[in-house]
Amino acid sequence: MTRAPEQPLDPLGWCVALALGFWLLVLWNLAIPSAPYFDEVHYVPAARELLILEQFNNREHPLFGKEMIALGIAILGDNSWGWRILPSIAGMLALFASMRAVWFATLSRFATLTSGVFLATGFHLFVHARIAMLDIFMIAALATAFWQLAGAMREPETGRWRLALAGVALGLALASKWNAVPVAMVPGLAFLALRWKAGRRRLVLSRRGSPVPGITLAEAFIWLGLVPLAVYWITFSPGYSFEVNGIENGILAHHRLMLDLQTQVLTRHPYESTWPEWMLNLRAIWYLYEEVDRAQRGVMLVGNPLTMLLGLPAIVWCALRGIMHREAAHGAIALLYGVSLGLWLFAQKSTQFYYHYFLPSGFLLIALALSLDDLWKARWRKLAIAVPVASVLLFVFFYPILAAEPLQRSDSFAVWTWIESWR
Repeated sequence: MTRAPEQPLDPLGWCVALALGFWLLVLWNLAIPSAPYFDEVHYVPAARELLILEQFNNREHPLFGKEMIALGIAILGDNSWGWRILPSIAGMLALFASMRAVWFATLSRFATLTSGVFLATGFHLFVHARIAMLDIFMIAALATAFWQLAGAMREPETGRWRLALAGVALGLALASKWNAVPVAMVPGLAFLALRWKAGRRRLVLSRRGSPVPGITLAEAFIWLGLVPLAVYWITFSPGYSFEVNGIENGILAHHRLMLDLQTQVLTRHPYESTWPEWMLNLRAIWYLYEEVDRAQRGVMLVGNPLTMLLGLPAIVWCALRGIMHREAAHGAIALLYGVSLGLWLFAQKSTQFYYHYFLPSGFLLIALALSLDDLWKARWRKLAIAVPVASVLLFVFFYPILAAEPLQRSDSFAVWTWIESWR
């Protein structure tokens, strides 16, 4: 007789606790600054227009993120709480969904919770959960999609409804920002590749084989191809009702306008940067640094100095594990990092900023968690624990200029600007 295989215990309760704790921290002084700051000056007025449908502004971006900001205004009023409450909830969802995706992909409690700690303390998620911008809704939707996709692969009996939810989430990600396009294409292409590799004679109609037994390739095309496009199109519905600059010549003409606006050549901006600088964490953006609400305050977007750099060898490690040892989760996270970053190697966008690294940085941090999980399994447990602990300590140190806390002097920024390009 042999022992039954050990069944790992789902850390669902810990995932809920970590996500709720993160949200409560985000909510602390969420209304400060009380006036719109950084790109809120574009998206808050666009959300207001969605509530009255007079003039269609900010037409270069899809509508879903602005619709969510408008919903917050409708619920809590046209104030800083109303602008930011839905982004804060999206941040909590992004964290929870990411942990659930890692759990279903790995069945590792350590990798799941460590990825949550890294995302919560990696600076990007926290800063964007506290500001009315579009990126957080894209991240939340993509995280939800990958949660459901990983769940469908782990529990094929739930595959149909999980793929349907994933399709809706992919559509909402596309409807938040176009940055999601290359990543949103990966699930459908991966389904095709895996089913092709399974060698089924009836490729399109066979229900057997990975990644989700019981689901045909034809049905997967509906959930991961047609449903996202339909959801994306539905989110443009308010655009037809604007009195000025509405979608009058059809959705295709509107998208040509969007593309023209996205690719127009802009004047140089002091905060613009390039993807190598993002990878090396060399260029910060000050979303805010001025005297507001009776105190000197600042909000700096930069990556956690420890995990952003440790994540680079972790990505290489995951890629090697995926190629040489057929570790699916490792290979997938390296692929997603490469796809999400690769967009910016070829994007016809004249001006790029560090916040465009938000999505790739999330995959980077999960790759670091998977790499440390390998150390944990190899009994290097003190080292595996030391990194997330150090990440938390750095987050605590940087917290005042991540959360617009009162600063002592006008030159207090020097405490956190460790290199010249962070100033």
